[in-house]
Amino acid sequence: MIASLGASAILVFGMPSSPLAQPWPVLGGSTLSAVVGGVCSMLVPDPALAGALAVGLAVALMVPLRCLHPPGGAMALYVVLTAGDGVHLAMFPILFNVVVLLVAGVVYNSLTGRSYPHPQRTPVRASVAPGAFTAGDVDAALAHYNQVLDVSRADLEGLLYLAGRAAFQRTLGEVRCADIMSRPPFAVEAGVSLKDAWALMRTRQIKALPVVDDQQLVTGIVTVADFMRLANLDVHEGLGRRLRALVMGRGEQPGTVGEIMSHPVQVARTDQHAMDLVPLFSHGGHHHIPIVDAEERLVGVITQTDLVRTLAIVVQGRDGSEGQGGPSDSGERPAAALATAPVPGAAAPTAAP
Repeated sequence: MIASLGASAILVFGMPSSPLAQPWPVLGGSTLSAVVGGVCSMLVPDPALAGALAVGLAVALMVPLRCLHPPGGAMALYVVLTAGDGVHLAMFPILFNVVVLLVAGVVYNSLTGRSYPHPQRTPVRASVAPGAFTAGDVDAALAHYNQVLDVSRADLEGLLYLAGRAAFQRTLGEVRCADIMSRPPFAVEAGVSLKDAWALMRTRQIKALPVVDDQQLVTGIVTVADFMRLANLDVHEGLGRRLRALVMGRGEQPGTVGEIMSHPVQVARTDQHAMDLVPLFSHGGHHHIPIVDAEERLVGVITQTDLVRTLAIVVQGRDGSEGQGGPSDSGERPAAALATAPVPGAAAPTAAP
């Protein structure tokens, strides 16, 4: 019994994230195996045969009950060799000692900064991006593997998700938000009239305007969608007429940007990796991300188009360099330089007047 509990202690204290070391496998596997060993010792006179049968039956029961615990096999063999009453041994001292072991494991892992029992959490994803793996893909891979893994399904999915992020980060290299943002940004204050804001958006051919205060701190954002929403698209009337009524301030419609802007607004820092914006664009429903400096002042804007253009340029640059002899004769440039290179047919940002 001491040997079996010692093996359990190695799992609980040394590998607390292992599925084999969780409370139910430790508790259920040990006590169930003890009961199986007691039953086999009573029904089979030969200790050698009873021991082999007890270990096999214990494993056969632990797998479907999801309490597989390798030291449980040793516990079943211990009960057979001691020729004791398996039911009584399962209650005391086996169950008692296992409970003490689990309590000690919880205390020890808490003091060392590790969670025990290990939480089964997976990265939160609002939706599935094209090309990303799904829970069904993980199930299919596990079914194809058809082996027992000493890692929980949640941990496995989390590792795959982090590996995907790392691969995407490697593709973008050290491209930061400051490398690809459009600047200087066009912005308005909350007190600006809707007419002036709409005129600026049409003149500059932009679909969003960050809203700032007198310190250039971002307080909101107004988009074409905000204008469309207030134009009441459900009413069967000309869209142009409703938009004109809105921006001209006719009727009881809002008259300033501050009344229709979305807030709070999602922002990013200039030193953030461009890859950090991918989930914001793909899952968060954002199309424009204001970029702020260390003092939280607006310095630029990144759109979905900016990020897609960056990916295309980086991938194109690397594909071209792979077909050459090497960095010395291929003209290879850092990812940040490639990301900011001009794209044929793309207009550069126009400075504010």
